[in-house]
Amino acid sequence: MTSILSNTPHIADFRQGILDENGMHQGFLDPALASLTEDEVRELSDYITYCLDGGVDMPELVECYRTILDDTFQEQLNFMRTKAYRHSTFAEVADSVYFNKEYMTRYMHGLAFTAFIWPNHVEMRRFFLKSLPREKTGHYLEIGPGHGFYFMSAMKQGTFDRFTGVDISKTSVELTRKIVGHHFPKENRPVEIMESDFLQSTVSDGPFDAIVMGEVLEHVERPQDFLARIAGLAGPETHIFITTCVNAPAIDHIYLYRNPDEVTAMINSAGLEVRESYTGAYFGKSLEESRRLNLPINVAYVLEKAR
Repeated sequence: MTSILSNTPHIADFRQGILDENGMHQGFLDPALASLTEDEVRELSDYITYCLDGGVDMPELVECYRTILDDTFQEQLNFMRTKAYRHSTFAEVADSVYFNKEYMTRYMHGLAFTAFIWPNHVEMRRFFLKSLPREKTGHYLEIGPGHGFYFMSAMKQGTFDRFTGVDISKTSVELTRKIVGHHFPKENRPVEIMESDFLQSTVSDGPFDAIVMGEVLEHVERPQDFLARIAGLAGPETHIFITTCVNAPAIDHIYLYRNPDEVTAMINSAGLEVRESYTGAYFGKSLEESRRLNLPINVAYVLEKAR
């Protein structure tokens, strides 16, 4: 932990800002930062630098992380009382989250930081990078790129010839375009980030060579329709990567999966099959305990079209 902070002052400042606001978070934050690889430390430092260079100062970045931390905690308290998410329709959260530029910007920056701090999010990102084909060419599609970090990572590590993203939030589209433009100022490969509802979007009929959809299914009323459209856009060799969560309340989560088996069943019913998977239990609990106590569980899948 000491070497991380001494070699990366931005991370040290970010950590101190969080602890100044919430000292009780230290027992979670410090082990999380200490568990990062050298590459992940560099990526986190680079992301903070990118934000600072883009005009988001350190107190704002701390506020972004605190926003997602505090809002998620409040939703977890509500879930413990009601055993249900606070909202169940897109209309209930659209204006306050996706179409609210100020809040959505804070939310997306905060969510990006969880990929380096929340253990399950760290592992899902590692799974994404490990499974991403390194020599596959063709057309990469990402549904709901959000903060753009996965999209940008795919451009860095993949060898695809063309990249398309589709997101319903104008703010997310802008954030994704911004991070891509920052890291690829002279990119020659075609890149398109469109603002649209995926189910009504004008993306090509496919098949795509890779389709990625991270943390979207829990945000929509009919996730089975999203999976079915993905199956329709996939070919027999398409690399498909999807993540979602179980019993994991958040301010804009509206579709509640009660256990991972429900996710798998929905995947199969859409004409897709699981090739590889990751299941992350609640922090400090086993998967069995997380299931029994209805605690948050994260899941990620590498899928293929059913043959």
